Amino acid sequence: MKRITRRKLLETSASVAAGLATVSLFPGAATAAVHTSTRGNRRGRIRIGVIGISHGHIYGMVGAAVRGGAELVSFCSDEPELAAAFSKRFPQAKAVHEEREILEDRSIQMVLSSIVPDQRAPLGIRVMQHGKDYMSDKPGIITPEQLAHVRRVQAESGKIYSICFSERFENAATVKAGELVTAGAIGKVVQTVGLGPHRINPPDRPAWFWEPGRYGGIICDIGSHQFDQFLFFTGSNRGEIVASQAGNVHHPEHPHFQDFGDVMVRGNGGTGYIRLDWFTPAGLPTWGDGRLTILGTDGYIELRKYVDIGGREGGNHLFIADAKGVRHVDCKDVDLPYGRLLVDDVLNRTETAMPQAHCFLAAELAIQAQRQAQRLTG
Repeated sequence: MKRITRRKLLETSASVAAGLATVSLFPGAATAAVHTSTRGNRRGRIRIGVIGISHGHIYGMVGAAVRGGAELVSFCSDEPELAAAFSKRFPQAKAVHEEREILEDRSIQMVLSSIVPDQRAPLGIRVMQHGKDYMSDKPGIITPEQLAHVRRVQAESGKIYSICFSERFENAATVKAGELVTAGAIGKVVQTVGLGPHRINPPDRPAWFWEPGRYGGIICDIGSHQFDQFLFFTGSNRGEIVASQAGNVHHPEHPHFQDFGDVMVRGNGGTGYIRLDWFTPAGLPTWGDGRLTILGTDGYIELRKYVDIGGREGGNHLFIADAKGVRHVDCKDVDLPYGRLLVDDVLNRTETAMPQAHCFLAAELAIQAQRQAQRLTG
């Protein structure tokens, strides 16, 4: 299988999204009113700006919003090389020098950001205080103090603080699994097992990548995806950390870095196990063999999100075992609704893309598990 890096995957997805941006996305009467723009000659359902593009996830985030009917109008970045690449991909977006030019632009309704993780919550607070909704890359919040401040400002402003948990929102197999679970295909969900392996690629990493104080630690960072999926698939709206551990077992040249972590979590709808690592081997043709197993009383679902080492091409592999047998489900035509629903929420002041309480609880559990983690050593 041809090697696929995470950056190439993100940029390819963004390229597809940009191509879709000129296509009407909604059927029926809404079609005439919904437009996205790549050349600035048509107005979207909402206008968005981007502040901070430190992580390549921003391409998928913009792609989701544009597919949902948003028009990207401007961006701000203090990283020249990343800004040049972003501008090339989204030439319709005006580059501005200061974030206030976006925050004070009354025509912009939502701001997106993949700025360095420790800056995401403070930026989100400023965004909401300027009367705009916010979509953050994960982890969107990395300390208890940030979480308390974000919750207070969100409640006061009534604005949306959304964290783009792309392993659920932007993965077709995971979206399909949600449909199957909701339809009762495996009975009542008992447990989720989420695995988040990543390839480290040391030469490509900025200095902040190696410092837990900047990215929140491995459980808070990568694990935020798994906490979101645990809550969603078990239907839990409360949770507690049973046990957690994290440490640096193989990278002594970066003594503060964390390359492994795992968690046991319990909610009022089920239990979960989460394992995270930076040990994806060089021979795997993609950046990580991310998996999710959902155990139900009448069957189970396994997702091989990015690669099937059993030999099937591509990603988005869903396997289901139930009373009827075992089968592989093709997810290539599954709709990804997050961006569309979030734009709807901006316009209608609803919570259809993700309840605000769910977003904050996923962040809270990740932070708690990180703070409580016993230290592992090599």
